[in-house]
Amino acid sequence: MALIIRPLTAQDLSEAGRIIRLAFGTFLGAPEPEQFWADLDYTHTRWRADPTAAFGAELDGELVGSNFATRWGSVGLFGPVSVRPDLWDQDIGQRLMEPVMACFHAWGVQHTGLFTFAHSPKHIGLYQKYGFWPRFLTVVMSKPVAPGTSPGSWSRYAELPEREQAVCLRACRTVTESLYPGLDVEREIRAVHAQALGDTVLLWEDQELVGFAVCHCGPGTEAGHGKCYIKFGAVLPGPTAEARFARLLDACEALATARDLTRVEAGVNLGREEAYRVLRAHGFLTDFQGVTMHQPNEPGYHHPGVYVIDDWR
Repeated sequence: MALIIRPLTAQDLSEAGRIIRLAFGTFLGAPEPEQFWADLDYTHTRWRADPTAAFGAELDGELVGSNFATRWGSVGLFGPVSVRPDLWDQDIGQRLMEPVMACFHAWGVQHTGLFTFAHSPKHIGLYQKYGFWPRFLTVVMSKPVAPGTSPGSWSRYAELPEREQAVCLRACRTVTESLYPGLDVEREIRAVHAQALGDTVLLWEDQELVGFAVCHCGPGTEAGHGKCYIKFGAVLPGPTAEARFARLLDACEALATARDLTRVEAGVNLGREEAYRVLRAHGFLTDFQGVTMHQPNEPGYHHPGVYVIDDWR
């Protein structure tokens, strides 16, 4: 067999998406694996955000797997890693890790990580080979949208004039930099806007940006049918951070209402205890959980006092 690891192309995306659905559906025991996550799209969204960081495994001329690297400033992430189920346990997943690790080295990121199945020794073992170590559980939670939420002063990135969007991106970077040196999710904000995947909620106090949330909305995104998925959200730290975080959740719910969505989904690492407790108090319940693995074996920004929503899927 001639296995080649190469950049993923636009022509690969439909097949890459099918393999992701098939692989995860098979692993999780879905009755029709190829229909698993049928309303979600990880391949087009991540490839369009950065085609140079998307990789495919080709075996005898056929695409058989893929992996995607993501840069959030000083933080690097990857996934989903997928391999066609009939080719599992043939080290193709390991080969798909090689270009991702090369990306992290070239980017000079300080902290890297992933989200995986906490109950799977095989997945944990694979990523440990590359220096990643499991830390706290990460829960993916959701709640029904409650109409009539009054979030206070917030706006949408998409509504800003182009010149003000550039200023807003710098303000968002100030928020993330206050939580972890170099953390920057400009890529996600731009991708959601450019691909019309949803919107970024902006939270204000006296004309100062104090929080924001990057939201995918509906099918064909990373949210799925009827959902507003908060891919990343954060507020400035300080004595009023908890109240700001609660207002940010309200603003996301208001966005979901405006989009005629029925559910809000958010992930949180349990190292961020206070953020988890606020989500619980807002009515969010756990749908499933996994574990984040880190390199180096340090918490990064996953520690008490940090009010962040993300799950590294």
